[in-house]
Amino acid sequence: MTAQHHGRHSPTHRTPGRTTLAEYRRFLRTALRSPATVGAATPTSQAVSRTVAQVVPRTGSPVVVELGPGTGSLSGAIHHRLPESGRHVGIELDEGLVRHLRANYPRMETIHADARDLRGVLDRLGVGAVDVIVTSIPWALLPEDAQEDILRQCHEALTPAGVFTALTYLPMQHTPTGRRFGTRLHSGFDEVLIHATWRNLPPILHYTCRRPLQATEQ
Repeated sequence: MTAQHHGRHSPTHRTPGRTTLAEYRRFLRTALRSPATVGAATPTSQAVSRTVAQVVPRTGSPVVVELGPGTGSLSGAIHHRLPESGRHVGIELDEGLVRHLRANYPRMETIHADARDLRGVLDRLGVGAVDVIVTSIPWALLPEDAQEDILRQCHEALTPAGVFTALTYLPMQHTPTGRRFGTRLHSGFDEVLIHATWRNLPPILHYTCRRPLQATEQ
């Protein structure tokens, strides 16, 4: 496993947050091949990517981690806001998408790994703490133990002022898994904001969670 960090800028021909036709095709092929590991039926829209990227600090040297970046539909918008001194790490499970991300988003350090190995990946990269975690993994499809394990590692990795974001389909909040996920977020963060983006097919629900609570505060 090697980190890819060849340049400081994403390709200039890309519009931040815009998914190309080739990326749609790649995403759909991956979704059909491995539906349990892909968080959506189609890549997210520009409206979603712009909303997600707002949590990325524009100053300093922030560390941003993407769990399940897929084809990079959020990565371009993150790059657009990330300062030159910032660091962007992507953890992707699908090997084909890893190759795509390394070729098309060279600024992101794309690691081929499971989200459940978050702490191990950060340790190997020498990252002590993370300012922002952006997740596009299929939370509603994860077993309860996997959901709990990944959230715990995200919580431990964030700085005291850190931000955790998650995207799910709007109807998922009413499923048992979705309700359990929401309850865990509210118990683990000082502030949880929920926002729906209707200009996506299907509509997307954003969770923006700030200031992870210590165990004694939960």
